[in-house]
Amino acid sequence: MPNIKSAKKRVKVNKTKAAANKSRKSNLKTVLKKADAACATGAADKAETVKVAIKKVDQAAAKGLIHKNKAARKKSQLAKKLNAAG
Repeated sequence: MPNIKSAKKRVKVNKTKAAANKSRKSNLKTVLKKADAACATGAADKAETVKVAIKKVDQAAAKGLIHKNKAARKKSQLAKKLNAAG
């Protein structure tokens, strides 16, 4: 446990930010799974679901939640699945 006041604050701030990041990352994974499922089952709204997923991926990359190259890779994979689904 830190003794210095600023170090104590950093522990609190890091804990709060870690919880927020965990929530955002979990939400991102959920959206990606929904998009994958929509493409796999051939749902009627698959294009809209993929569009939402791509937006979430871009937002996550902008926030620094995921690396920009990972974001580009995920978007490419989603587009490929959408095109393959027809």
